[in-house]
Amino acid sequence: MSHTLLLMAPLLPAVMKTLESTYDVHRYYEADDPAALLGQIADACVGVVSDGGRGVEAAVLEALPKVVIVTVFGVGVDAVDREYCRNHDITVTNTPDVLSDDVADLAVALALATARRMVDADCYTRAGRWPKEGPFPLTTRMMGKRAGIFGMGSIGDALARRLEGFGMEIAYCNRSEKAGSPYRYVASLTALASEVDFLFITAAATPETTGAVNADVLDALGETGYLINVSRGALVAESVLVDYLQKRRIAGAGLDVFEKEPAIPEALFELDNVVLQPHAASATHETRAAMGKLVLDNLEAHFAGRALLTPIA
Repeated sequence: MSHTLLLMAPLLPAVMKTLESTYDVHRYYEADDPAALLGQIADACVGVVSDGGRGVEAAVLEALPKVVIVTVFGVGVDAVDREYCRNHDITVTNTPDVLSDDVADLAVALALATARRMVDADCYTRAGRWPKEGPFPLTTRMMGKRAGIFGMGSIGDALARRLEGFGMEIAYCNRSEKAGSPYRYVASLTALASEVDFLFITAAATPETTGAVNADVLDALGETGYLINVSRGALVAESVLVDYLQKRRIAGAGLDVFEKEPAIPEALFELDNVVLQPHAASATHETRAAMGKLVLDNLEAHFAGRALLTPIA
């Protein structure tokens, strides 16, 4: 008999196909009566599969007392009630590392697009303004500037290696200094912001990092500084950021994530000093396939009694 799982959100078709051919999967997100569904599978459901944005809340887990594993398609597990899982011996896994390169790539692309105003320049060219109005205004170079990275995990490390190619001076802020890191450690995020031209956000979303990029940090970054966020929108005080962009109190921002996504502050749509992406940093065929495989591999290992590949500590 196959194991019963609850699926909180849709995944890639290929992953769904394998998941549903291997396990008895119930789709929470399609249920007309979610509470009734939970009641029907309460005595059988032993695992929950979700993505990083949806996660799973304590109320769902409380209704499924036999769940022993939560597997997340994504690196972020902030949408999972970790405290409940810890208190009830529920193992949580995610899909780290396999997405680090693509997220780092997009962070670099956002920095370039923002500083070089690539989206504006594209629109300027497409609208036929070049022959009528002359050359596009000068922009800001990225080569040789100072970069600060908030969160030196696998994504931050991959990003730093790429920024070296731009001849950038790299420093980072982290919960603690990383032994053996070739980059300069700065204990305070505000101090880091005051020392750099580009501030990249790659830290995990935790109670300690929520709202960490606040007015003090943006003041320290200053009128010539750029903010690039490929982590979680919750790490940035979004209303403050919008105000600073509107008033040109920072030079610009490249944003892949937002506080209440997919809702985005409409004020951002009118600004020419911000580049927006729909939380797509890891959204390549290659990375999403690797993430899906890791979800399936973690489930297989768990039910076979083997060590999990990527358990959350």
